[in-house]
Amino acid sequence: MCGVVKASQGLRHRTRKLLRKSVRERGAIPRLSQVLVEYRVGDKVHIVPNPAIHEALPHRRYVGRTGTIIGKRGRAYLVEVYLGNKRKIVITVPEHLKPAQTSQAS
Repeated sequence: MCGVVKASQGLRHRTRKLLRKSVRERGAIPRLSQVLVEYRVGDKVHIVPNPAIHEALPHRRYVGRTGTIIGKRGRAYLVEVYLGNKRKIVITVPEHLKPAQTSQAS
């Protein structure tokens, strides 16, 4: 009897609820104002994947994380995220990013 090879799980494994839009958002493409935001190095951003845009979709591990922009590659941004003490760099497009609201001391 031969050993059975384990089936590949793929990058979107276990994302049924995680990468899902609400009923009223289904089919909608991202707003132009969200796509055209120019981030600068040092800006804080939230990683909020848009499942309708497959290009540079971040891994499910980074959903909801907040990171810092550290560079740009073409249209995509390099986002520095920490998982515990480990520094990770996520390469993603602006459709999957949302500017973080920084509290201003006034």
